[in-house]
Amino acid sequence: MKYDFDQEISRYNTASLKWDDVERQYGEKDLIPLWVADMDFMSCTPVIEALKKTVAHGVFGYPIQTESYREVIADWMRKRFQWEVRPEWLHYSPGVVAALSFLVQAFTQPGDKVLIQSPVYYPFSKAVTDNGRQLLHNPLKREGEHYKMDFDDLRKKVALGAKMLILCSPHNPVGRVWTKEELTELGEICIANNVLVVSDEIHADLLYPGYKHTPFAAISEEFAQNCVVCTAASKTFNLAGLQNANIIIPNEKLGKMFRTVMDAPHLVRTNTFGAVATEAAYRDGEEWLEQVLVYLYQNLEFLTQYIGTNIKQLKVVPPEGTYLVWIDCSELGMSSKELEQFMRKQAKVAIDDGYIFGPGGEGFIRINIACTRKNLADGLRRIESAVNGKK
Repeated sequence: MKYDFDQEISRYNTASLKWDDVERQYGEKDLIPLWVADMDFMSCTPVIEALKKTVAHGVFGYPIQTESYREVIADWMRKRFQWEVRPEWLHYSPGVVAALSFLVQAFTQPGDKVLIQSPVYYPFSKAVTDNGRQLLHNPLKREGEHYKMDFDDLRKKVALGAKMLILCSPHNPVGRVWTKEELTELGEICIANNVLVVSDEIHADLLYPGYKHTPFAAISEEFAQNCVVCTAASKTFNLAGLQNANIIIPNEKLGKMFRTVMDAPHLVRTNTFGAVATEAAYRDGEEWLEQVLVYLYQNLEFLTQYIGTNIKQLKVVPPEGTYLVWIDCSELGMSSKELEQFMRKQAKVAIDDGYIFGPGGEGFIRINIACTRKNLADGLRRIESAVNGKK
């Protein structure tokens, strides 16, 4: 089956955060939305057909997590990443972001220190501070066009008594797909200092040619027993609105602790439609995924070439994975707030401002390229016109 990702599907008046909430979020009308990390593409046919079948049944009572659901998750992890996941390791969450907050509650105490590697997905910091824990930054190092982990700084920070490190793998927003060697060094530092690793791997399926994702827990049994891996089909198959994530915890004791925290607000039962869609996607959606990856890579090439030719003041940080592109705007000579207003009022695009990702994000923007080529081109033309008009 050939999917058409150039098809324009209006998302206005569908209660879409990305499209219908732009004016409230940005304070401006008629912005092209290139922000929230969901796709503007229709999900794969097997998912849609499975959801239609569920709707046609017409009874929407309390669901359970079926054996077939657990098996299809395990099959996906085995096939895509050569990782053997046991059914009893799987725990439900209504999303990875929600899970991060529950994991902080489960495995740390108020006042404990939690590490993140900034600039990083901004809910990481809120999961720490909103739960009364202390936030420690282990900033990434930018070397040329790429980012690296700063292991010397990490050793210093874990020595301050950190209890947990929240890892973004692949990394949002800088687009790194961490190598096995990098993850191993991080894991060994954490093991030596009794720091639990929570690895957000929601973008694991979204890789560009030449790159391979390594699940943190798959590196060694020792690492598996000292980590939690957060996954979902939501980014891969555009299912974010169905709020279904799979939290993988190989350590039985840690699994019980997480379950206890989830029991308190009664968040242990999966969402019917989220489970149906996830199972269908992982079972029969690979053809769609392979096609969307080609389209995303073409969008990335288009964006990179367009900016390199027409907006030379901006510098693209080449992503190795995700459909999010981190762009250095420092040559525009603006403060973070000036850049924010420039993109809203002059360029008329809704993008994610770099400073919200924490230290190291100042002077950057994040653009979502999981949209039609036309929409991406329109947004880039607006930025070009605004930058050139500034001269």
